[in-house]
Amino acid sequence: MTLYYRPLVVAEPASDTLPLAGGACLFRDVAVLERGQPSHVIPARDVPPAILARLTAPRAPVAGLTMDRARIMGILNVTPDSFSDGGDHADLASATARALAMQADGAEIIDIGGESTRPGAVTVAKAAEISRTAPVIAAIRAQSAVAISIDTRKADVAKAAIAAGASMVNDVAAFSYDPALAQVTADAGLPVCLMHAQGDPATMQNDPRYDDVLLDVYDFLATRIALAEAAGIARDAIVIDPGIGFGKTQDHNLTLLRNVSLFHALGCPILLGASRKRFIGTIGGGQDAKDRVAGSVAVALHGLSQGVQILRVHDTFATKQALALWSAINGTDSR
Repeated sequence: MTLYYRPLVVAEPASDTLPLAGGACLFRDVAVLERGQPSHVIPARDVPPAILARLTAPRAPVAGLTMDRARIMGILNVTPDSFSDGGDHADLASATARALAMQADGAEIIDIGGESTRPGAVTVAKAAEISRTAPVIAAIRAQSAVAISIDTRKADVAKAAIAAGASMVNDVAAFSYDPALAQVTADAGLPVCLMHAQGDPATMQNDPRYDDVLLDVYDFLATRIALAEAAGIARDAIVIDPGIGFGKTQDHNLTLLRNVSLFHALGCPILLGASRKRFIGTIGGGQDAKDRVAGSVAVALHGLSQGVQILRVHDTFATKQALALWSAINGTDSR
């Protein structure tokens, strides 16, 4: 019998509230989940000590950034076919300018991808992916000390990116596509984001199914964290991402978002990447991905309210503005 513990965030501090992951969010009670059983709520003090320690402990810095407040990761796709911005930044000059503009707008990590992983996308050859990403990383690094993440599933692409100045690896396959990427990351001493995805991008939206999407994703990430640790990557250097939209229906996405605080029990910073995704347009309107800014910001603010530490977004200024207002209203720090 495996039990799972989801902290229930509260708005006001009290004598018995605890900090969630060392950040501004607080909790006093925890929902206990078990496969095939109704959940029930217990006081946080009754949670097993090892789990409670993971729920409350401050997270270690990632790519030089403390995790005591939300950080914005700006998306820079240097691809011809990404779902939202494919072709917008395909040349070196425009890609570099976009990265610097996102940094000026509040992004503290620039996530650079040279292979679209949208539903239906096909695999890109390593050489092509390297030629798209490494020069852009080098050009950004020549002008800025901003943290740069390489969004790739492939070890050779990551090697080239690291040589060009990348400071983090973001693998949507969590080392399952190219197992050699784990050792490349460990040898470089860089942090990594491990994301859940069901299936390959080409087929992942073809009728995705789960026994229990929330607990299945949690168990997958727990297993991949253990694999990363076995490769020599410290848990303190691991970020986790539940993979909104990657092999998931709208109901799956909403279930994960409603319960995203569960993933704090893994003891790693949480990255939320829902920006401009299809379910936002389905629920809120916006047939074109670029018309989903307000809905994307709404999802980001929900993540913030649940202690998510990294928000991966296209619209950096809108997100930064929303975070500043949310933090001012709630008396927390968004700087």
